[in-house]
Amino acid sequence: MFKRSFASKDRAGKAVRPSKTSFRNHTKLKLQQKLDSPPIGSTLTSPIVTLLIGCEPRVFAAHEDVLSLSPFFAAALKGQFFESTSKRIALPDEEPEIFSCVLEYLYKGDYYPRLLFNKRRASFELEDAQDPQNLGGRGSIEPTINIPGAGGALLKDTIIYCTAEKYGLDELKRLALRKQGLQSGITVDVILRSARFAYDNTPDSDSKLRAHYLALIIRSRKTFKRSGTMQMEMEIGGSKFGRYRGYRQQPVSKDYLDVIYLVMLSDL
Repeated sequence: MFKRSFASKDRAGKAVRPSKTSFRNHTKLKLQQKLDSPPIGSTLTSPIVTLLIGCEPRVFAAHEDVLSLSPFFAAALKGQFFESTSKRIALPDEEPEIFSCVLEYLYKGDYYPRLLFNKRRASFELEDAQDPQNLGGRGSIEPTINIPGAGGALLKDTIIYCTAEKYGLDELKRLALRKQGLQSGITVDVILRSARFAYDNTPDSDSKLRAHYLALIIRSRKTFKRSGTMQMEMEIGGSKFGRYRGYRQQPVSKDYLDVIYLVMLSDL
């Protein structure tokens, strides 16, 4: 009688589940398909573009092919924003920290803190979310940022969303909104200030962003009412809020005020 020796690869065992595609890899694939350019992460040979960002300029550099993933920069790279004959773009109204996130996204398909899939919990979470002191990370995971003229801190992902709207980066908008949905412990004033900013700097047809803020405000409505913040919002609703550099400057959106009215009158 012959005994057959089975190699480990021939043995019956647990079925191997297909690995999940991370949000980052999915986004990178989308970016690669958008242009007939070398895959992101490979050796890029297109010209280098110098970008001067902010009123006290910080200098960034990026490949022309990568920047052209954005319709905004694709138009700029045709020449109308160039200074003399050099490939140089000045954006004095942009915030360097926000632009850094946009540029990281264009190269890597994500920005810090990255969106990671936790297999044990079968859910997405933010990189270094369990490391509040950022002992193992490479930068700040603070969810807010202060920009001149905003009157206080704003949610960073909201500003990135609005910037992505301006640059025509729909995948970045989806990523920013998903990341913002994972934030917790945001104070009332930050939520309302960020909502004003978002409503004033995106088109009225942007239903996803408005639905996100409506749900966020309704979930926190009891805290809002106790704080008196919502009443104050209604009292100043007819005036112009803080002006934001580089974004549309206009009175408070009517649909933003409608949200505040709805929540104040809600008995849910």
